[in-house]
Amino acid sequence: MDLKIYGLDDLILTAIKSEVEAKKVYDTLADRVKNALLKDRLKFLSGEEEKHRLFFEDLFRNQFPQRNLVLPEKSPVPLPEITPEDLDRPIPEILAKAMDAEKAAHEFYLGLVPRFEHDTEIQHHLLYIASMELTHYRILEIEKENAEKFDAYDEEWPMTHIGP
Repeated sequence: MDLKIYGLDDLILTAIKSEVEAKKVYDTLADRVKNALLKDRLKFLSGEEEKHRLFFEDLFRNQFPQRNLVLPEKSPVPLPEITPEDLDRPIPEILAKAMDAEKAAHEFYLGLVPRFEHDTEIQHHLLYIASMELTHYRILEIEKENAEKFDAYDEEWPMTHIGP
């Protein structure tokens, strides 16, 4: 992803906005689903997005100490979004859109790495977060495949998810 046309401030704000919106999607979906395993995975993903947001907020404050952190209403960098209407769709469709967003986030963060050519620590953090986005993609991919395979995927079965 070529990000040269964007200012560094816009790129970091886009990253924050993306993480905030992803967390919101995972929280909303976790509240909606009945499948306890999927609910746990969505809560895990939500927590991961929160950690990423904190990293990017710190990065913004360090790069632009004189500026207030104000998220734009619309992201300056076009990335896939999940709208409230999308959350009313069947679970496999929502998971597919979330997969697209995770893949785009991966590419976006890889594209952000060259902007920090003089700070290898930030580059390493960005590469790590980019790789985590692919992990999120794979988690969603597995859950999407399960949702497509099993008709009763989002039904709750008493005592099914209780450990020893």
